Amino acid sequence: MRKSQAKKLPLAPDARFNDKMVTRFVNNLMWSGKKSTAIKIFYDAVDKVSKTTNEDGYEIWKKALANVTPSVEVRSRRIGGSTFQIPIEVRPDRKISLSIKWLIRFSRERNGKTMADKLANEIISASKGEGAAFKKKEDTHRMADANKAFSHFRI
Repeated sequence: MRKSQAKKLPLAPDARFNDKMVTRFVNNLMWSGKKSTAIKIFYDAVDKVSKTTNEDGYEIWKKALANVTPSVEVRSRRIGGSTFQIPIEVRPDRKISLSIKWLIRFSRERNGKTMADKLANEIISASKGEGAAFKKKEDTHRMADANKAFSHFRI
């Protein structure tokens, strides 16, 4: 175990929107270090969202991220001989990570020709409160609500 926690490297904001969250999203979207490809996919998806909805694609992406962000999750904890699912509030940094990962994961699983199409469709549906990423958030909240009885085991 290390003596001190590793320092978080500061992210540079992206070129078009000047937002560090976009950079974080692109870094999660990237495969095999191909950042320029990931940036192109993201910008194409945002353009397609704005073309489809006739609104600002960047704002819809932010709304979709907010809709997918969970506030509680369940953690397994072994007490006595049995394992309990204990509802715990999600740390702010982890909230963002989970929402980004869910949006990307479920857009990859979607049907569509290109990744930009899939991502655009998932962003649109998440902003409306639909889609697989939003459903994942709802399921997580439902699990935490169902296991509310075990919340007194919280660390």
